[in-house]
Amino acid sequence: MQFKNPLVTGGCGFIGSSLVRQLINLSKSVTVVDNLSTGHISNLTDISDNKLNIVQEDIRNELPMRELIRDSDVIFHLACLGVRHSIHSPIENNDVNANATLQMLKISKEEKIDRFVQVSTSEVYGTATKVPMKENAPTLPHTIYGSSKLAAESHALSFFRTYNFPSVVIRPFNSYGPRCHHEGDSGEVIPKFMLRVLNKQPMLIFGNGQQTRDFSYVDDTARAILNAGFVSGIIGKTINVGAGKEITINQLAKLIADVAGYPNALTEHTESRPGDVLRLYADSSMASDLLNFKPQTDLISGLKKLLNWYKEKKLSPGELLKEEKSLNWFPN
Repeated sequence: MQFKNPLVTGGCGFIGSSLVRQLINLSKSVTVVDNLSTGHISNLTDISDNKLNIVQEDIRNELPMRELIRDSDVIFHLACLGVRHSIHSPIENNDVNANATLQMLKISKEEKIDRFVQVSTSEVYGTATKVPMKENAPTLPHTIYGSSKLAAESHALSFFRTYNFPSVVIRPFNSYGPRCHHEGDSGEVIPKFMLRVLNKQPMLIFGNGQQTRDFSYVDDTARAILNAGFVSGIIGKTINVGAGKEITINQLAKLIADVAGYPNALTEHTESRPGDVLRLYADSSMASDLLNFKPQTDLISGLKKLLNWYKEKKLSPGELLKEEKSLNWFPN
């Protein structure tokens, strides 16, 4: 199997950069488009391959996106604005996540691309009503991020049903690993916890900490997304990607403290986050059956890999922590 020139939107981001790393050896060339609002060129600078083409562009700009799509065979659409961003900027969040996706689908249909992989999120479900969560679970998003991503995946599948357009939706649950976000309104719980522990600062837990999440190591998540670009029998389907294990935020804090070598690290509880989802726990049996998705990195091993990555960075944990924003759903 070899791609010709896949296009990865948001390819300088956390999951996108892992996907690019896996695509580069399976493609004649790889094109990345990213406006660098949350992604970083540095996430890809270690790839010294002349097959990689990075374009700094906003996916909302129709003419340059048409040129990029026209030269591609498969679209991996990861570009989006995140859940905390949606709390302080709902209009822009919807514009990027939903409206720009609809425009990209229209262009992709007109340019007759081979496949469109819409990367969605478990946030479309909201809090689980039954676990583990199958793809037919109710979708009751808590935030504009969740609802805009649900709109985007609905657009992708509507194009399949109306035009027989080759689209597929992947719903990753929570991912973590090297190049994950700790900064600003993109900051996620695992890197925020780990950097706080390394700096001997208390880990900040929103609410009672009994919320649960299902964490997959980023390379496992990216591998499932990559496989969605070529395996047969999945067009028009929606597929969960998660580890199939849930852990409370309180348990996660203790685990990170132990892995980092500070078992007595402190935690501090504060106000609940607006729109916070209380329980996520994936049934990924469809991903296993159709995408050959089998997580290769368990949570403890993945946390150790992340810890080593932080230790190897040029910036110290203290310098990185300066970029962290505690209540990161407020405007900058």
